Amino acid sequence: MSDETIRLATMGRILRRRWRLLALLTVLGALVGYGASVLFPPRYTASASVLLPGQWEERALLTQAEIATSSAVVDRAAAALGWTGVSGAALRDRVSAEASDGNIIKISGTAGTPERAQRLSDQVARQFVTFAARIAGDTSDSDAATGPEALRQKVDETDRRITDLANGADPGRTVESVQGRTELEKLRAALQEAMKKLGQADPVANKAGMVVMGPAARPTGQAPPTRAQLIGAGALVFFLLAVVGHLVAARMNRRLHTGPEIAAALGSTLLGTVDVPDERPAHRPEDRGPRVRIRRLLGVDTRWDAPAPRTSGTEAGRRIRYRRVCARLRDRLPAPRRLLVVVPDGDEIARRAAGELVAEAKSGPVLRVVDVSVSRPIVPDRDTESGAVVVLSAGSRTAEELAGIAEACADAGHEVVGIVVAGTVRARPARTAGDAPDAAAPALAVRGHARGGCA
Repeated sequence: MSDETIRLATMGRILRRRWRLLALLTVLGALVGYGASVLFPPRYTASASVLLPGQWEERALLTQAEIATSSAVVDRAAAALGWTGVSGAALRDRVSAEASDGNIIKISGTAGTPERAQRLSDQVARQFVTFAARIAGDTSDSDAATGPEALRQKVDETDRRITDLANGADPGRTVESVQGRTELEKLRAALQEAMKKLGQADPVANKAGMVVMGPAARPTGQAPPTRAQLIGAGALVFFLLAVVGHLVAARMNRRLHTGPEIAAALGSTLLGTVDVPDERPAHRPEDRGPRVRIRRLLGVDTRWDAPAPRTSGTEAGRRIRYRRVCARLRDRLPAPRRLLVVVPDGDEIARRAAGELVAEAKSGPVLRVVDVSVSRPIVPDRDTESGAVVVLSAGSRTAEELAGIAEACADAGHEVVGIVVAGTVRARPARTAGDAPDAAAPALAVRGHARGGCA
């Protein structure tokens, strides 16, 4: 699995074999999302639009959006609202503004109730228009004399003064009077042209015309993230984390899957591979603790990344494999000997295969099954047995764990004479009475092979 590309089949295998664990983690994620929704109260957002007349560049609109959320505007809005315990600094995080097409500034306010959200956005919009008009000089303050409107009034007064001077001059009797009247008319035309260009080039002069485009609509739904969104997000995040965790664990898996790799880790010879039917074994008395029951309930007591069992042949075909292993053991032993069958603790497939192997070894050698802990392997000392056969399932142990078992066998004085790799197969459906003639041929083959086997 460490070098295998992640495929849809891998995802399907996770869903099939770990659906209980995934369902539990998904429910747990939903509960976490619900808890987050309780900690964070619901929020509502309302929006008010302000129209800016005239020609505006994009940069200027962005500047106006920044002004709408500035402390000068928000502090005035907070003072006008008069909410207890709510200052301008607190409202600044609840107010946003953005420039949209058509010279419109959209001001949004977020609050705990729809009514407050509506009042907040409306008040900020009004304070923004007032503040912009004050900057443009459209106020009745004493310093408004320097504003654009006051400048226009001075231009009008200057234009009337020029007219009075032109009317009071000598009506063209002398050259000097004609020249004076001409200069006054030129001055009037230049003054009017300058004011016209000033009004076209400076859009700030039009800020006094900003208009709030109606009151903000009262929100009917919560602002995201809503409670349903938090619950869904929590369930989805926990589900994805569980799937990714399975994939990462499979990528980091260093368990040996092939017979040659297992034989090299144990420093012995592969005697053969045997099959056991794919069925859930009976639970031992020591496997009835609460932790074991929880693992069994969640379906994590079996490996999910093991390949799907192949379809089995006949019972006779499975027996032949065991008899061939027995024959190879006799060939490797100089005389009938007693051997230990070492099974890693917790490997139920290997335990069942060892039981079948002992049942088939009737004419020797004499086999005795022992369970060995993988974390702290201890093998019985050499007494009547003078060797060991290690039986384990493929992909169940790492090279370090197998090396520990080999060292434990050597420490007890047992030579590892061989290893047997066990795998699971799906049993074929029971044959009907009409299929009896087809079953005769395998039976004859078993009798013919029995002369050279263990039976």
